[in-house]
Amino acid sequence: MTDWEGKRYWMIGASDGLGEALAHKLSRAGAELILSSRSEDKLKEVASALPGRAHVVTIDVSDLESVRKAAEEVGEIDGMVYTAGVYWPFPAQDWDVEQAEAMGDINFTGALRACGVVVPKMVARDAGHIVLTGSLSGFRGLPGAIGYAASKAGVMALGESMQVDLHKTGVRVQIANPGFIETRLTDKNDFHMPFLMTPEEAAQEMFEMMCDDGATVRHFPRLFSYLFRFSRIWPDWLYNRFFGK
Repeated sequence: MTDWEGKRYWMIGASDGLGEALAHKLSRAGAELILSSRSEDKLKEVASALPGRAHVVTIDVSDLESVRKAAEEVGEIDGMVYTAGVYWPFPAQDWDVEQAEAMGDINFTGALRACGVVVPKMVARDAGHIVLTGSLSGFRGLPGAIGYAASKAGVMALGESMQVDLHKTGVRVQIANPGFIETRLTDKNDFHMPFLMTPEEAAQEMFEMMCDDGATVRHFPRLFSYLFRFSRIWPDWLYNRFFGK
């Protein structure tokens, strides 16, 4: 079980939604937080509402120099949590190049940039904790999820690759794969979202995973996750017919 008292965690994507909810849980547990996103005003609001110590460092994860500068300002940390993400739903028939590129750049390549400036330092001192946010949509292609599903699949593969490389080191890597979370992002959906979670419910799942030193991944809601996890063994004709509806 993780002892959070006195730990320093860098939270990228902490200005609202899941990141904000998780920040409250980590702060109450005793962690000192560095909150990052592009919106300084929103970050300051979140920081002022936290019960523990919190600092604000703005970042643009689509810009490597911004990520490097933020990492220098943040300094030495015990862990990094990446929840930054953008989302626009559209099918391949209505491809939006700019939105698809933004999802790839923020959701996946942004995580690559953040890990790139943090992981080498953790490896050098043989200690650290990386938490990435994938998605149940990353298990297999979904209708209307061009850009988003691909970007989350990339994040999941990134985390799994780091787990393989670092499993005998002191650097711990965890992956959280949530389903639908009620945020400004899912407000864009015009379809029924089964097992819709509040940010607080999703944050509790992530916090429990982070407290478990032996956990490498958590898929949630658990019952809903089975549909996506087991869909990987479905034959293509069945999967495409079922999800194509």
